[in-house]
Amino acid sequence: MSELRQNRATKRWVIVAGERARRPDDFKVKEVSKSLPAHDPLCPFCTGNEAKTPAEVLAMRVPGSSANSPGWQLRVVPNKFPALRPVGDLERREEHAFFRKMDGLGIHEVIIESPVHNENIATMTYRKVEQIMLTYRERYLHLGADTRFQQVTIFRNQGQRAGTSLVHPHSQLIATPIVPSNTRHLLEEAMRYYDDRGSCVFCDMIREELKAKKRVVLETMDFVVFEPYASRVPFETWIVPRRHNASFGNISPGEARKCARVLRRILGSMYQVLGDFDYNYMICTAPFKDANESYYHWHISILPRLTTQAGFELGSGIYITSAFPEDTAKYLAQSIGVGSRKK
Repeated sequence: MSELRQNRATKRWVIVAGERARRPDDFKVKEVSKSLPAHDPLCPFCTGNEAKTPAEVLAMRVPGSSANSPGWQLRVVPNKFPALRPVGDLERREEHAFFRKMDGLGIHEVIIESPVHNENIATMTYRKVEQIMLTYRERYLHLGADTRFQQVTIFRNQGQRAGTSLVHPHSQLIATPIVPSNTRHLLEEAMRYYDDRGSCVFCDMIREELKAKKRVVLETMDFVVFEPYASRVPFETWIVPRRHNASFGNISPGEARKCARVLRRILGSMYQVLGDFDYNYMICTAPFKDANESYYHWHISILPRLTTQAGFELGSGIYITSAFPEDTAKYLAQSIGVGSRKK
């Protein structure tokens, strides 16, 4: 039988279509991925093509190598075709006393995660993923010092269904002078919950998920990984720190490394059970001005692109999923191994 479920943190409803329910292994990508070379001379992100990108703003390099030349392990560059540019002012203007606009001010950067063209973050070494997470943190803190910006959104698009245009391993960030509506919605719902209960909805969610033990995929001393009770898509997975913290920018380098290891384990397990699947992940964090609030809790949301949202989802905002998160969580946890769940 189908169920309507509500996510207590977002207040969004989903439909778990019991009559359409599929086994977790039914979601494995059947298509054989096109074999990619380790180096593509036409790829602007590959070693030797540094001149094809804007000048790097940060890089991890071998000693003795020069900026914007080979010898790097990771590079951060401005997006060549940015959604926003670091010019303009913060004035909000109205047209005809109704329509509102402002300059397209912002920062749009690309984190080129590896010089190897065909590398996959799901199979990278833990050290490389740690470098990526530490870079996220460093850029987040750097941009947070710029008073023009209210929010930095860090995200990764993997595969065409997730919106990527280049296959070379990379993620992105965008700093905005406004708080995005999705973030504002999460903050408002978390604040309402806090006003009503006197506690953080995400902290309570962790406690209840650990108590239920039906949707937990992985536990470590610092993070809990689970598939939300009201998952929007099959295998939707959240990585939530046990320590309450509203902002990703408040984590220590040590916590960033531990988070990276958890992210790598989860993506690696997903890669095992789902094949070469497309996905998005986002670091959901409070705006800079709300970095120390008690009601919000930063986390990473992983959304596999295994199904297609159609008219009902777009019109109603209610996702229809064909898998129960209890089943997919169990399947994913088994791939990690029961013996490693508290590693």
